[in-house]
Amino acid sequence: MKRHKTVNGYIKSNKQWGDALKILRNIIIKTNLEETVKWGVPVYTFDDKNIVGLGAFKSYVGLWFFQGALLKDGSKKLVNAQEGVTKALRQMRFNSAEEINEKVILEYVKEAINNQKAGKEIKPEKKPTLSIPKELTEKIKKNAKLKKSFNQLTPFKQREFCDYISEAKREATKKSRLEKVIPMILNGIGLNDKYRQS
Repeated sequence: MKRHKTVNGYIKSNKQWGDALKILRNIIIKTNLEETVKWGVPVYTFDDKNIVGLGAFKSYVGLWFFQGALLKDGSKKLVNAQEGVTKALRQMRFNSAEEINEKVILEYVKEAINNQKAGKEIKPEKKPTLSIPKELTEKIKKNAKLKKSFNQLTPFKQREFCDYISEAKREATKKSRLEKVIPMILNGIGLNDKYRQS
């Protein structure tokens, strides 16, 4: 997926949802939010805090509210894209430009701004410190290249490998899992990278 440097670039590149994106953008810029681009998509901030983002997907176009779980949602427009996983983020989805209601959107955006002004926020949960299984620790101690490669992985990928080995019940399974992941670590490949390719 291409990362865009400008909001106009993002909107122009989206043939299917271009008109709906323009409508949503024109509604949001009526507020005092600052328009920027983060992660290649339009994001609107207040005091450098992310308030709302704009995005187009295959089957819908929408807004996502970074602290959407704090909104009253009187019109029942918000959805949690990953129930049980996503704590704060909520989406407002539209299947056509005709579904976009400026009055309703402005109510939600203004409430989100007021929540930010009041300092209301759901902070991400801190992950527990990484516990490296003894089997992997022993291999890392003996192999400088493996140690360097492991340390260059993102914390997320490190945790995936550690959990994969630790979750095995039998010693034999732990050893076979360890042997499977060593070449991946040395090549900087995450445990589940092949499933993440888009």
